[in-house]
Amino acid sequence: MWDFWFAQEDRLTHMFFLNAPKAIGDPEQRHWNVSIGHALSTDLVNWTECGTALGPTRSPAWDDYTTWTGSVVRTPQQRWMMFYTGTNHAGRGLVQRIGAAVSDDLHTWKRLAHNPILDINPSWYEPLDTDVWHDQAFRDPWVFAAPNGDGWHMVFTAREPMGPAIGRGVLGHAVSHDLEHWSLRPPLFRSKVFGQLEVPQIFEHQGRWYCLFCTAKNHIEPAYCRERMSEPMTGTHYLIADHPLGEWKLVEEDFLVGDAAGSLYSGRVVHASDGTLRFMAFLKFGKDGQFIGEISDPMPVHVLDNGRLQVDASRYEVDGSDRLAGKRQDRDSR
Repeated sequence: MWDFWFAQEDRLTHMFFLNAPKAIGDPEQRHWNVSIGHALSTDLVNWTECGTALGPTRSPAWDDYTTWTGSVVRTPQQRWMMFYTGTNHAGRGLVQRIGAAVSDDLHTWKRLAHNPILDINPSWYEPLDTDVWHDQAFRDPWVFAAPNGDGWHMVFTAREPMGPAIGRGVLGHAVSHDLEHWSLRPPLFRSKVFGQLEVPQIFEHQGRWYCLFCTAKNHIEPAYCRERMSEPMTGTHYLIADHPLGEWKLVEEDFLVGDAAGSLYSGRVVHASDGTLRFMAFLKFGKDGQFIGEISDPMPVHVLDNGRLQVDASRYEVDGSDRLAGKRQDRDSR
């Protein structure tokens, strides 16, 4: 198991997650042997598996190779829509596009007939060029309603077609009035220091907006690591804004949850039954460097007076609070 996302219905939480059979042996091959699983919980700790929600099509199509990370929303017609990433064999799994499926019960899903619903525009987003980057980054759609009730917005992992290879990572943007027909827009955020911002998640809390994303230490501009971080790290970080359409600002310090080993990845924030925030991630690597591939238990999220987030990940021996304070002190002393 690795990337995951949620749909919450009353006190029941549905988790959708990428998974692959351990029988493939090499965990790096999980990406090419993937399906989207489904599980249910009332407490975010104990889960009941519900089988496969969606997998690659069996006949040639835009998603006949992989079905990757996405998000779920409830439509005004009280149906559910899942937005997900697809690749195909014809593109050798390198060309990513975004599609959608619908459901009445969150268990049985039917793809839209006009998939994919979103493809790249090279004027704004970098197309496939393996001399610059290893794939066409156009994935991980996160969909949310416009705050004024006028339609829907989607953010996604993408890259802009200019600048140094590490630093082109952007938060892609698209809009829709009906959730089925989408129009691309320029990026909502240009990082200038990250190669990619994976699995974005936008949420509001106490009047502030947050955008979580994750990236690996080898996808961060080295000067940024030296000047803003205690060490190069892999994990989950975030942006802050007063409005979901920005202006988004990067929190320029150590990651929200991260370490050099990449112990936790693809973090999400979810509301617990008592209304408090919890952080969950997938357990990527253990102390021995071996891939784990499990979903963590929920961890407390603290919101500081200045709006910054802090996660208690000490149970997984990944806790940045002391390290963060030390980094701030070192910077202040300079």
